[in-house]
Amino acid sequence: MKSYLQTAIKSAIEAGKAILDVYEQEVDVTLKDDRSPLTAADLASNRVINTYLKETDIPVISEENKQIAYSERKGWNRCWIVDPLDGTKEFIKKNGEFTVNIAICEGQKPILGVIYVPVSRELYYADTSDGKAYKTVLGKDHGIPSALFEESDQIRPSRGGDTVIRIVGSRSHMNQDTLDYIDRVKVHYKDVEIVSKGSSLKFCLVAEGRADVYPRFAPTMEWDTAAGHAICRAVGLQVVSQTTQKELAYNKEDLLNDYFLVEQ
Repeated sequence: MKSYLQTAIKSAIEAGKAILDVYEQEVDVTLKDDRSPLTAADLASNRVINTYLKETDIPVISEENKQIAYSERKGWNRCWIVDPLDGTKEFIKKNGEFTVNIAICEGQKPILGVIYVPVSRELYYADTSDGKAYKTVLGKDHGIPSALFEESDQIRPSRGGDTVIRIVGSRSHMNQDTLDYIDRVKVHYKDVEIVSKGSSLKFCLVAEGRADVYPRFAPTMEWDTAAGHAICRAVGLQVVSQTTQKELAYNKEDLLNDYFLVEQ
């Protein structure tokens, strides 16, 4: 699995560089059939990632690949799940809060995750079998400044407090269901702090202890969550479906996720 993790890290970094090549230009936006935005950066990143992952002989589910019928996918025990550019709306706004997400799922569970933030050069990565997750900040040339898996780069969730809770909110998707959840939580805490972030960075905030809980009561797809879910699993957090009350599953017939809650 370490070899796969190294491949995912290298492909995420190279994809991030391809995204930034477009980011510096005037961005042309088209709309996909589901009305979500698509840019040249999404496609450039996807090409880079597919080039790396095809060498692993593990099948790939990517937001920007042609989707494969479940009749074929259901026989896969292991697959890559990729979002070449998570947070396209944030990319268009040029606020820097967009990521490259790469994960491996096995038996419908995420077991490896990489999230790269091209603008800030923050690299999050985890293999759940190690029970550890890491955040390494790369150099200005996107080079890794030292060895990976350094103890000083290890991240951990917060143990929380008795009077204050920090709830992750979306930059683009705060809705009434989420506001209702926040109101319910307020009954149990003296203070509620809302921490806003775009893309899969919301998972990272909880995994590294900068927030306590992440409610997502709006639609997401498997490629939006797999990498963040793996990183959270590695540090002992759960990503719980609000429909089944079990952890989110992957490579399902329908790639749409249930609403979920990231918590300890």
